[in-house]
Amino acid sequence: MNGLKLKIPPALLFLLCVVLMWLTGRWLTLEQLVLKTPEWVYGLLISTGGLVVLLGVIEFSKKSTTVNPHKPQDTSAFVKSGIYRLTRNPMYLGMVLILCAAVFKLGNLLTVLFIPCFIWYMNEFQIKPEEEVMEHKFGDEFLDYKKKVRRWV
Repeated sequence: MNGLKLKIPPALLFLLCVVLMWLTGRWLTLEQLVLKTPEWVYGLLISTGGLVVLLGVIEFSKKSTTVNPHKPQDTSAFVKSGIYRLTRNPMYLGMVLILCAAVFKLGNLLTVLFIPCFIWYMNEFQIKPEEEVMEHKFGDEFLDYKKKVRRWV
């Protein structure tokens, strides 16, 4: 399983989850699992998720460091300002919020199963390897940050 570390781009995994959620919502609909949700709920989740992702990217841009999730070793600065004071992974958190919006938009409770799968994969094969690199590059400063700021809020 270690061969999956940093292999699937988070954006691609996110899109794969959206497609699988859509297929599940379309082909595995059971009347007992149908959700009826006002549009403002998923609109709010999409907007919030998009904003959280954008704020994460902006902070990386301010520090002129890479947002490439495949090459955490190319990180040139340790970002802990802005949204990073609240969560260590705002871009991934934003993706989860958008996946939550998809659950409500699709209206099928089965689609919620893809969210813990996404989170598990991201924790094991993306975030932990990224954090290993950060610990190596930034040492005690990063370890102190990990103690203060949660991964997913």
